[in-house]
Amino acid sequence: MAASRSDFGVLLRAWRDRLSPADAGFPEMTGRRAPGLRREELAQLAGLSVDYVLRLEQSRAKNPSAQVVGALARALQLSRAERDQLFRSAGLLPPRDGTVSTHVPPGIQRLAARLGDVPIGVFSADWTLVWWNTVWSALHGDPAMVPTAERNLARALFGNGAAHAAMRPVHSERPQDEFAASIVADLKDAASRYPADARLERLVQDLRAGSDAFARYWATGKAAQHTTDRKTVRHPEIGDILLDCDVLIVPGADLRMVTYTAAAGSSDEGKLELLRVTGGRAATTGW
Repeated sequence: MAASRSDFGVLLRAWRDRLSPADAGFPEMTGRRAPGLRREELAQLAGLSVDYVLRLEQSRAKNPSAQVVGALARALQLSRAERDQLFRSAGLLPPRDGTVSTHVPPGIQRLAARLGDVPIGVFSADWTLVWWNTVWSALHGDPAMVPTAERNLARALFGNGAAHAAMRPVHSERPQDEFAASIVADLKDAASRYPADARLERLVQDLRAGSDAFARYWATGKAAQHTTDRKTVRHPEIGDILLDCDVLIVPGADLRMVTYTAAAGSSDEGKLELLRVTGGRAATTGW
């Protein structure tokens, strides 16, 4: 079905109304006036202000960017066809085939939402953070406070911008160079599979020019695999938390789901539960 710009607000409202709060990771509560998401919840999921979402729905805000439309499509758990419809209704071309996809299938979002006690972040093939839950924000800081273009793990590790500044101290039991090498190896693999992706090309160019370490890893081409790792995250309020970190590959979607768990009955499990309950509210920027 073709879509015009006047459809954008109508589509937002309709798709917001149909999405179950439970599927989006919110607790089901009595007294809700509508079965779907509240506008505030959509804004939170998409990393946008409530006022901006309201203006989009009322067609008072014009020409949303591709980043905004992509964030809304993920938050609304749209199918690829629906995502493309939303892009066209905003006067934008849908993402092309042959570029790194930031689309998170609805089933993956529902699965992640149901694992609400576990910090989960979903990354695209170029290690851009495209989805996260509230416990991830509590552990690492709110990614929404970091500019969209900076929400990339490689930029956090090797860059000198907002992502690097926001990254909280994390100590790995694996040698740090192994982890860094694995990220660069992933980017080299992605670059070979998505040669037409301008964003990925710019990312690699920026890091090769700005980071001697990245340039060295890129030149050596050292292969490195992701394995289960134990990491100590230094939280500004809770202190050190020792967690198992796993990277799960999503077949067919070229996504990486990163999870953090603690041993049952451990003090670290208690700290993670405290973060889940409090939301790490005293902490601000991060990811």
